[in-house]
Amino acid sequence: MELIKLIRPQQWVKNLFVFIAPFFAGILFQKDIFIDAAIGFIAFSLAASSIYILNDIRDVEADRVHPTKKYRPIASGKISNTLAIVIMLVFGISAVAIATLTNSYFTGILATYIIINVAYCFGLKHVSILDMVLISFGFVLRTVGGGVIVDVVLTQWLVIIIFLLALFLALAKRRDDILIFIESGNSIRKSSSKYNLEFINSAITMVSTTLIVAYLMYTISDEVVERMNFEYLYFTGLFVILGVLRYLQKTLVENDSSSPVRVLYTDRFIQLTLILWGLSYFLILYI
Repeated sequence: MELIKLIRPQQWVKNLFVFIAPFFAGILFQKDIFIDAAIGFIAFSLAASSIYILNDIRDVEADRVHPTKKYRPIASGKISNTLAIVIMLVFGISAVAIATLTNSYFTGILATYIIINVAYCFGLKHVSILDMVLISFGFVLRTVGGGVIVDVVLTQWLVIIIFLLALFLALAKRRDDILIFIESGNSIRKSSSKYNLEFINSAITMVSTTLIVAYLMYTISDEVVERMNFEYLYFTGLFVILGVLRYLQKTLVENDSSSPVRVLYTDRFIQLTLILWGLSYFLILYI
């Protein structure tokens, strides 16, 4: 059980971004394509788990004063640093080994993801703004990696949307850190001292607005309309707007945005908007 907590498989849902490129290209359910994308998903999942372990090792002291992170296996002392390092290396090496089963471009993207996240764990996460940009760039790498592995070129609008979505979620998570600092006086991360509620709230508003506009621009772009052969794609923007509004409500009203993955797993409204959004594209692209 502690090993499961350490590697955090529930967080692997983030690596589903690998499937975005083949899904939007209308080829995801071709057997060879799906297998290649699945290999990419596994590689990114193993790499992500190794980074989570490294981050827990580096942040063990800060985690011990966090209201929920103090129960993590390393912070609680249930898994030793030595064992954690061994598991981290096994997962990291396995991730790269699996990536080599695809092509050199994907392997390079995965290696870039690992290098950036190692740098993040060793200090870049303490640089305000850059910390959130690097997290967002990680989602872009997942998405681009999925395109590279199946030889699909992403539109610039889709890359922008992925980056803005990840940045929006990162801002919401930072807001939760600020609230904990205000209530307890414990700073969760060094970069938090460079943020306050006014800045975070303004940034969330700016990014969420830009995200919606970028998505609508994507749906009406000539390239996308011609490729999908559907001129009413912008109707799917309704689900995006509803999803963003609900997440804003969770963040600004309910003060419950500490974990985007937990919100995804528990919030029925967001789940429904995602299902309807995905179903609409499935019907357009595959039916």
